[in-house]
Amino acid sequence: MSPIREQAHQEPGHGHAEGGAHGRAHDHDDPEHDDSHGHEGPGNGSHAGHSHGVSADADRRYLKAALALIAAFMLGEVIVGVLAKSLALISDAGHMLTDAASLVLALVAMSLAARPAKGALTFGFKRAEILSAQANGITLLGLGAVFTYEAIRRLISPPSVEGGIVLVTALVGIVVNVLAAWLISRANRSSLNVEGAYQHILNDAWAFIATALAGLVVMLTGFNRADAIATLVVAGLMFHAGYGLVRESGRIFLEAAPPGLDPDAIGAELAAVPGVVEVHDLHVWTITSGYPALSAHVLVRGDQDCHAVRLRLERTLRDHHRIEHSTLQVDHATPELLQLGVLGKPGADGPSPGHCADPHGSSHRPVT
Repeated sequence: MSPIREQAHQEPGHGHAEGGAHGRAHDHDDPEHDDSHGHEGPGNGSHAGHSHGVSADADRRYLKAALALIAAFMLGEVIVGVLAKSLALISDAGHMLTDAASLVLALVAMSLAARPAKGALTFGFKRAEILSAQANGITLLGLGAVFTYEAIRRLISPPSVEGGIVLVTALVGIVVNVLAAWLISRANRSSLNVEGAYQHILNDAWAFIATALAGLVVMLTGFNRADAIATLVVAGLMFHAGYGLVRESGRIFLEAAPPGLDPDAIGAELAAVPGVVEVHDLHVWTITSGYPALSAHVLVRGDQDCHAVRLRLERTLRDHHRIEHSTLQVDHATPELLQLGVLGKPGADGPSPGHCADPHGSSHRPVT
């Protein structure tokens, strides 16, 4: 995770970390202190009025109702699948197990995310849902591999399948999944877990349609391999959903920029703001679902007010990219600060600290 930088600057008050922190300590009773900038105003990075990740708006009742519905049907499906000797039904039940697990993890993540950030956990448990989403995705991939192996084995040597039982159970499963999807759609789907569970249940509906067709084929023609073919369809859906969850959660853990946010394009846009000389050390990442964050070091012309430029930059990020959690270190441009990666020269008190000795990413300057 990119560290939050709150550095003291040579010129007092020019650097603002997220939340309106100043580059120097000051007393609010000091007559030289200007309160006009407002610590809780929208331009200073206050987070009032928006939610981060799994929010309290998510209705747990809908998730719990969908979980109870899925768990009850899943248990019945396993029993019927064993009695009917249908691997398609059992694989459907395995897929529903991951749906149930994702809902349980989403409920747990909601509770964890509601805990306040404190101590070493500066963002609290905002990434609990990302951990559970990745675990759910890995489980889907594992189950898909198991069912693919078993389906291929049954294609080679197909057992007898009770097509009528498979058909009826699959039709009931379609109804159950549509009802569960409706329940989850009523909850807050900004969570990667909740959205993942919603997509899984929609995939389950398609899987049950495939299973129903397989049961109908077996019942009418006696072609038992149709059950194994339907299982391969279900396994394919598992691979697709599992890969999507692992990919999205992996991007967040690797601190990649959120989809739709191009750091180079954002850097160029910030550099084009009047008064800006250079933008570098730019990082864009995701804390958790729906919670993008950005940090950057910005150099402005000597005749510019650093506070005013920062407000314009924050407004650009908020209005154009919906980034409300930003940490901008703003300094007046000097020849020393424009020399990225070069250590400062020795002075009377020893070597100066240097500036961005190990800069990350490219720098952005206004196009002339």
